Amino acid sequence: MTEQPALSKTQLLEALRSGERELVDKLSGLPPDAFERERYENGWNGREILAHVASLEWTYPRLLDIPKQGASPGATESRPESSSPPARSVRGGIGSYNERQVEKRAGASVADLLAEFQKNRAATIAAVEQADEALLATPITSAGGITGPLARVVYLIAVMHVQGHVNDIVAT
Repeated sequence: MTEQPALSKTQLLEALRSGERELVDKLSGLPPDAFERERYENGWNGREILAHVASLEWTYPRLLDIPKQGASPGATESRPESSSPPARSVRGGIGSYNERQVEKRAGASVADLLAEFQKNRAATIAAVEQADEALLATPITSAGGITGPLARVVYLIAVMHVQGHVNDIVAT
C-alpha cells in the first residue's frame, strides 16, 4: 500500500463526497425487497450490509487521531520490532466488531441507515477538511490491517471498501 502514489487532501475529499452521492443515489432507488436478499458471504442481506457501512463510517474520523494520539479509542496497540506504524486491533477482532455493529442496528430501517451513513460521512469529511497534508501523509495501520499513508488508508476503506459494499447490495 505504501508504494502507491500519494493522495492529496483535495483528491480524498472529492472521493469521499462522490462516494457518498453514489451510495445515496444507488441505494435510494432500490425497491425495499432488494435489501432483504442475502448478498454477502456471511449471509448478510442488503440492509445488514448497509448497517455495516453506516456503522463503520463512524470510525473513519478516528483514523485521523491515530497519528496524533498514538492509539485509537477502544483499540490496543502493538509495535513489531520493525519501524512500521503500530498495528491496531479491536476487541474480539474485526469480524466480531462488525457483527456487533450490525446487530445493534437490527431494527433500523433503510432510511435510518442512510441517514446514519450521511451524518457519519459528514463527520469524516469535516475531519479530513481540518487535517493538514502532513497528517494525511503520516503512515498508519488500521484495525483491519491496512497500512500506508493516512489519506490512502482512509481512501481504501472509506471509499473503495464502501463502494464494494454498494455493489454487493445492488447486485442482482
